[in-house]
Amino acid sequence: DSTAYHIYSSEENLTLHIAELTPDYKDYTGKYVRIFPGGHNEAPAIFKKDSMYYLITSGCTGWDPNAARLFSAKHILGPWTAHANPCRGEDADLTFHSQSTFILPIAGKEDRFIFMADRWMPKTPDKATYIWLPIEFENDLPVLNWKSEWRYE
Repeated sequence: DSTAYHIYSSEENLTLHIAELTPDYKDYTGKYVRIFPGGHNEAPAIFKKDSMYYLITSGCTGWDPNAARLFSAKHILGPWTAHANPCRGEDADLTFHSQSTFILPIAGKEDRFIFMADRWMPKTPDKATYIWLPIEFENDLPVLNWKSEWRYE
């Protein structure tokens, strides 16, 4: 379906919202959901695989990295279910020293996605970098295994 949604953090970063947009994308339809009110989630990165939506977020700790958060839903307006941190490997509890920014679907490779994350450097912002990791699945949930090098074949 071609419906557009606005996903944003509000209420002083306490709550993520997903709001349906009108067909011309200029206004809201009035349909929306608040995801885990008071949960301090930000940096939403969303994707859909098969019939499930997955949302990876960050906690609100300023410039300091924290554990990623994972949510899933059968419909974009929920209900949403919380899951464990999807990161695995060294510094998984810090999302590999990064924060989610985008999920990139691989063109021509159905069901393949890349997790993109920012590595902020508040004292030297010109040295900030990104990490890209392949999204793998275990028990129908996305998993981010740390890899210093990788390539899709």
